[in-house]
Amino acid sequence: MQGSLMLDIAGTWLTAEDRQLLRQPEVGGLILFARNIENPRQVQELCCAIRAVRPDVLLAVDQEGGRVQRLRRDFVRLPAMRDFASRADALELAETCAWVMATEVLAVGLDFSFAPVLDLDHQRSAVVGTRAFEADPQRATELAGAFIKGMRSAGMAATGKHFPGHGWAEADSHVAIPVDERSLDALRVHDLIPFQQLAGELDAVMPAHVIYPQVDDKPAGFSRHWLQDILRKELGFRGVIFSDDLSMAGAHVVGDAASRIEAALTAGCDMGLVCNDRGAAELALSALQRLGVQPSLALAKMRSRAAGSLEYKQDPRWRASISTLKAAELIA
Repeated sequence: MQGSLMLDIAGTWLTAEDRQLLRQPEVGGLILFARNIENPRQVQELCCAIRAVRPDVLLAVDQEGGRVQRLRRDFVRLPAMRDFASRADALELAETCAWVMATEVLAVGLDFSFAPVLDLDHQRSAVVGTRAFEADPQRATELAGAFIKGMRSAGMAATGKHFPGHGWAEADSHVAIPVDERSLDALRVHDLIPFQQLAGELDAVMPAHVIYPQVDDKPAGFSRHWLQDILRKELGFRGVIFSDDLSMAGAHVVGDAASRIEAALTAGCDMGLVCNDRGAAELALSALQRLGVQPSLALAKMRSRAAGSLEYKQDPRWRASISTLKAAELIA
C-alpha cells in the first residue's frame, strides 16, 4: 500500500519528540498552524530546522485568504475569495492575489498552501461562505483557474478542495458529520464542474468529510467510488489526493485514527492529515508502520518549484502586484 502521514507540531520550534517523529519514513509532511508562526524570519528558521531533520518532507499551510490564513504578522492580509466575484477585472486580480500569496509562502521555506477552495457557495454552509469564489459553477471555475495560474507562476502547486463540493451540506465537518442528499446527476451539473474542468490544472485534490448517501454511504475521503471511479476515472485526475484532517468530527464515522488513515489510504488518498491531536497522530503512524506503507512518488510534484527568499519585496513584480491589489481596495 502507498501512503504517508502529514502531522503538526505544538510550538514555534521543534522539540526532541517532534524530531523523533519527523525521522520516521512514514511521516511525509508537516502542516503549520497560527500557533507555529510569529513572523517571516521565525517561520523560515523553523522550516530550515525541519529540513535539517527531513530534507524531503512536504511543508504546508492553509493560506487561502479571508478568514483562513495562518501567516499574518508581517504578511499581506489577503482578501476572501468571494471579494473577487463582482469585479470587472476579477480574473486578473485573482491571479495577482494568488501570485502574492504563493510568493510569501514560498519565501519562508514552505512548499505550498492548500488552495484554492473549489466549493460553491449555495448560501447554506457557514464553513464555506466567503471562502468560495462564487455560487455559479462556471464563474467559480474561471476565477479558480486564474488563481491556480497565479500560484503556478510563483512556483507553487495547487490543491483543489473540498471534492466533490462542501457548499451544500450545512453542518461543519470540523465538529459534525455533514450530509448532502443530492443525487450524483445534480452534483455533476453544479458542484463537480470546477473539479471536472480544472482536473488537468490541479496538482492535488482534497476530498470533503461529507457523506453523499445517494452516491456512497461513506464520506468522500473514505470512498473508493468517489476517489477511484469518479475523481480518477471519470474526471481523469492524475495528481495527489490529500485527506482532509482525519481528526475532524466528519472523519470519526470510520473509527479511531488508525482506522481512519487506513481507510483513507485504502480509498485512494496519497497522504493522510492528522492534526491537533498528537496521540492520534502517533496512533496513525503506528498503523502505517504496521501496514508497511511506501510513500507515493506523486507527492514529489508538491514540492516548491522556486527558491524562496525573504528579499521578495524588492522584486518589481511584487511592488506592481501590491499596487494593483491596493488600488482595487482588496488589501490595505
